[in-house]
Amino acid sequence: MLKHISNKFLNIATIIIVAMFFSCGNEIKEVEDFLAEKNLPIGIAKNVNLIHTDSGRITTKLIAPVMHDFSNRKSHPYSEFPEGIKLITYDEKGDSVILTANYSITFNNTNISEVKNNVNVVNFAENTKLSTDQLFWDANEHYIYTEKKFTLITRSDTIKGKGFESNEDLSKVNMKSINNSTIYVDDN
Repeated sequence: MLKHISNKFLNIATIIIVAMFFSCGNEIKEVEDFLAEKNLPIGIAKNVNLIHTDSGRITTKLIAPVMHDFSNRKSHPYSEFPEGIKLITYDEKGDSVILTANYSITFNNTNISEVKNNVNVVNFAENTKLSTDQLFWDANEHYIYTEKKFTLITRSDTIKGKGFESNEDLSKVNMKSINNSTIYVDDN
């Protein structure tokens, strides 16, 4: 008798478990739409370390503690790095430029990133450093710009101003407004 009751409970439990599996038959598209409606990421990655190569040569490294993937957005898919980002780009000679910030968001359709909060760009070969609170980076055009206050430190100058644009390695710079700066000019 006890064995018969035990088998009935086992059969009922099996039927319930099978029913639960079949009731969870949502398609991936439905889950993505649900996450998009609730403004939730489709995926979260921790300790991100992405390496991009071109013809076997490392061109870019992206390092971040956390990445939120919002690629399920219909009109403006993006990736968010809420705990900061470190982006290292390498030129053909192996020289590197490092961009760091406490927050970043990259829009997938345009390949434009906004980095903000304690933004620094350092070109070690040129001994140049840019510091600002917000910076936009166009990865397709290899171009950075800001309308915020900035400090640019070169081998001989410390330049402060508001409004800045440059190629991503800081070798061709255009500043909109300069204040309280000393710039040394070589007459030769």
